[in-house]
Amino acid sequence: MIIRQILMLALTLLSLPVLAEDAEKPDPWAGKATLGYLATSGNTENSTLNTGFEVSYTSGRWAHLLEAAAITASEDKVTTAEAYDLGWKSERKISDQDFLFGRLQWRKDNFGAFDTQFSQALGYGRRLIDNEKHKLNAELGVGARQSQLQFGGSENETIITAGGYYRWQLSETAEFRQDLIVEAGGENTYTESVTAVSAKLLGQLALVASYTIKNNSDVPPLTEKTDTYTALSLEYLF
Repeated sequence: MIIRQILMLALTLLSLPVLAEDAEKPDPWAGKATLGYLATSGNTENSTLNTGFEVSYTSGRWAHLLEAAAITASEDKVTTAEAYDLGWKSERKISDQDFLFGRLQWRKDNFGAFDTQFSQALGYGRRLIDNEKHKLNAELGVGARQSQLQFGGSENETIITAGGYYRWQLSETAEFRQDLIVEAGGENTYTESVTAVSAKLLGQLALVASYTIKNNSDVPPLTEKTDTYTALSLEYLF
């Protein structure tokens, strides 16, 4: 009986480092979901809805990200804006600062110059700044893009992509974010800028104010080159 108890105690002590290691191992999954809604009534009835989510998975030198977003707006029960985004990105770390990436990005805008734009890119990225308060990544790549114009016609072109992604931890509960993506092709250059400030409200819930600019350099006549979106949303981290 005593020998068995000694063996059980030894096995328990041997397993403690393994259990501690498992407890310290970070969860490879992370994500967030956002929801924003605004409605007004009176002389005019307006409503806007913006939703989105991100799910990421990190394992060893690999990191993967799936993201989606949608925005709709109406005035007097007539839809005035409707746009969707869906993207996938994979990164392969080659050093502490350098990585390779592949990206797929699909965009649809029922009221824009282009009905759909689908781009594929491969490239190189570098972490220029990486500390507790500031993070800055820069990317450069090449790829292809297929576009369907809103009123008929299509464009297929080779593109050069560039991106910058900046994070500033303002405090323990607040963060500033600035993302910039450029896809330059022979027919059209697409630029997207997202500026956002988030503040934690309670637990994993945060309030986010964002301003998005989307621009196409070459659009059909009577079509605006630039679309802007201002949003106030609730964000839940999981």
